[in-house]
Amino acid sequence: MTEKPRSLGEAYPQQQARVREILGFYKEIGPAGAFGAAMIEDVLRRTDTAAMEQDLPAMIRLYREMQEIEA
Repeated sequence: MTEKPRSLGEAYPQQQARVREILGFYKEIGPAGAFGAAMIEDVLRRTDTAAMEQDLPAMIRLYREMQEIEA
């Protein structure tokens, strides 16, 4: 059984890694996945910026946004 992350600091990078993996699936699709890939890349760009700026409200909002991304 995998232990759940206990803080945003632990969960955030795990979500980013999960979303990056999904991005790869969209890119593998080719042109049909281009729009989805662009949307995911935008989310990942914003998550990186929020993390670098240590913008906690943005990180919480983006964490929830990442949770909604599915393969």
